Amino acid sequence: MKQMTFADAEYAGKRKQTRKELFLIEMDRVVPWKGLIALIEPHYPKGEGGRPSYPLMAMLRVHLMQNWFGYSDPAMEEALYETTILRQFAGLSLERIPDETTILNFRRLLEKHALAAGILAVINGYLGDRGLSLRQGTIVDATLINAPSSTKNKEGKRDPEMHQTKKGQQYYFGSAT
Repeated sequence: MKQMTFADAEYAGKRKQTRKELFLIEMDRVVPWKGLIALIEPHYPKGEGGRPSYPLMAMLRVHLMQNWFGYSDPAMEEALYETTILRQFAGLSLERIPDETTILNFRRLLEKHALAAGILAVINGYLGDRGLSLRQGTIVDATLINAPSSTKNKEGKRDPEMHQTKKGQQYYFGSAT
């Protein structure tokens, strides 16, 4: 058994479980880990020669947390250093945390072998039996762009994709991107 770090000891003394912690406990319980590992294992490097590879389970859990919480590769690395519950969920310790390049390479491995869709299908198949589903969302950042007046263009016609909006006391004609 490994000796508890100061960070782990401090975390163990807290009283309230956060929403993120409750979510990870639930995902740990419902995700079909063995099926996902079996899907990825034939493609995962065995760690022969060079630095030993991270356990496949740890990298899979890091990948899923990255998707669930919307972390970039560098942000996921930092979150693993900063957040005890994320390290515990991944089965990692502060002694050895995957860097952003390792996280990127794992995602590329999944993309190269078209495993990301398979992972989602396995998880949704399992969750579907329980009346649940997991989807990836999209965040849209809208920025106002000024455009010439609606009929002051070459054809003298209104562009159907352009709209008028008001921001504060100022009116804008243009499109949101």
